[in-house]
Amino acid sequence: MLSPEIREAIASAYAAMTLWEVAAVLLALAYLLLAMRENILCWYAAFASTAIYLFLFWDVSLLMESALQVFYLLMAIYGWWQWRHRKRDGKTLHIHRWSATTHLSAFAAIGVLTLVFGYLLDQYTSAVLPYLDSFTTWGAVVTTYMVTRKVLENWLYWIVIDGAAIYLYIDRELYLTALLFVLYVILVIIGFIQWFALYRKQAPGNRFAATTNDLAAR
Repeated sequence: MLSPEIREAIASAYAAMTLWEVAAVLLALAYLLLAMRENILCWYAAFASTAIYLFLFWDVSLLMESALQVFYLLMAIYGWWQWRHRKRDGKTLHIHRWSATTHLSAFAAIGVLTLVFGYLLDQYTSAVLPYLDSFTTWGAVVTTYMVTRKVLENWLYWIVIDGAAIYLYIDRELYLTALLFVLYVILVIIGFIQWFALYRKQAPGNRFAATTNDLAAR
């Protein structure tokens, strides 16, 4: 038997949902499932979902999250081009790993940008949860780039970022989106396992070539 408080919370969550949020969630889920299979159609789903979320986040004063969607739109195009261009030229973009030094640089960059933009948002805008908003934004910027380059560890980054985003969305009453991110945390673990298996199947020569190509593209 559900308590009155739980029933009221469920009713509030349902009332807060919109058809646009449902569409964005379904498209975002399609993106993740297709990305797990290295299917280039994932970038079409990502573009459509991102376009919807751009307006949803702006409407609830998540300014950094809204700005992030503009970046996502561009990265969806870039990711599609990267995956398609590599295959068309006969150079398959293989799953590869970053070095420890590269990861440390990424962590430092995310940390500094989070503090700087969190402070600016806190002082000069009406943004809510500015530091958490900045962390999920800049963490997602780095991790999305990792996806476009098929860096294996992107899935581990997403676990942390999606976990933090769950609280952010619950606070803004985007309950369906928060639920999506709970599912995301589960799926990214599966995604990491799948990509790791594919990575191990690659010939050592292919791994080296993919890493070399990635370094050259930076």
